[in-house]
Amino acid sequence: MSYNIGIVGATGAVGQEFIKLLQIRQFPLADLKLFASSRSAGKRIEALDRTYVVEEATNSCFDGLDFVLFSANGTLSQELCPAAAAAGAVAVDNSSAFRLDPDVPLVIPEINGSAAKTHRGIIANPNCTTAVALMAAYPLHQAFGLKRMFASTYQAVSGSGAAAMEELEDQMRSWAADEPIEKEVYAHQIAFNAFPHVDSFLENGYTKEELKMHNESQKIMDIPDLSVSCTCVRVPVMRSHSVSINAEFEKPVSVEEAKAAIASAPGVDLVDDPSSDSYPMPLDFAERENCAVGRIRKDIALNNGLAFWAVGDQLWKGAALNALQIIESLTE
Repeated sequence: MSYNIGIVGATGAVGQEFIKLLQIRQFPLADLKLFASSRSAGKRIEALDRTYVVEEATNSCFDGLDFVLFSANGTLSQELCPAAAAAGAVAVDNSSAFRLDPDVPLVIPEINGSAAKTHRGIIANPNCTTAVALMAAYPLHQAFGLKRMFASTYQAVSGSGAAAMEELEDQMRSWAADEPIEKEVYAHQIAFNAFPHVDSFLENGYTKEELKMHNESQKIMDIPDLSVSCTCVRVPVMRSHSVSINAEFEKPVSVEEAKAAIASAPGVDLVDDPSSDSYPMPLDFAERENCAVGRIRKDIALNNGLAFWAVGDQLWKGAALNALQIIESLTE
């Protein structure tokens, strides 16, 4: 069988990865419709050996589609995902609009793939850092029983979209040419810098991004009492997020068993040999389907604790790839 696919936000960074991955993974595509805002309507995109004309995303544009991949802002998703579902399509949404909705499954296929089959027309894609972190934490949870988790993230600029990627490149060129460095996307210069500010701040001092890790981890892994404390940091990396995690477990932990659990888990590679300077790095896992875990060691500050490092391409496993894997699971 082949399927009719729509992409909302087709001209953005994640939208472009959707198109690329449809070809890389040889998805059985009958037809592809590309949607964006009215500003981008009429734009031509060369892909999959043909030219596509971008259409404006509206409530009435989804007829005849089997699946619609959304990479738009939450407000637009709240409006258009129900319209896509009403037209008979399954909407897979990359925004935060539906992630905590009890009637909408929040899915990482390697962890809770069966939840996708309970959908009512809408499936939520997790936050990018949550996806990368849980690809590492879930196999260890299966082995030892996850109790609580502390995380610090090192998030690439591509998590903020195409404009942020361009801003980093422009600032690097300006620095090399000894020219004034301009900033528009971020409040601070990102080139040669790092700042603990991803998403907006809340009254409790955390950012929305940091609480996503807490709330989404509970739902995806079905651990409603899981405690997660996170600090999210933007770093001058083009793509692939990194996460430093300290986790406490119910059972006694073993580094050897932990490595074996990671090595046998789907969608994740064990890269852990510090003696030869081997550990996951963003450069090595950009445009890679698998995430990676390394620096696994017993945590000396936690009972039954492990410290480890996870890396993954947030444009892929943290966004476009995960969404595509969801619809692949529904077509199998």
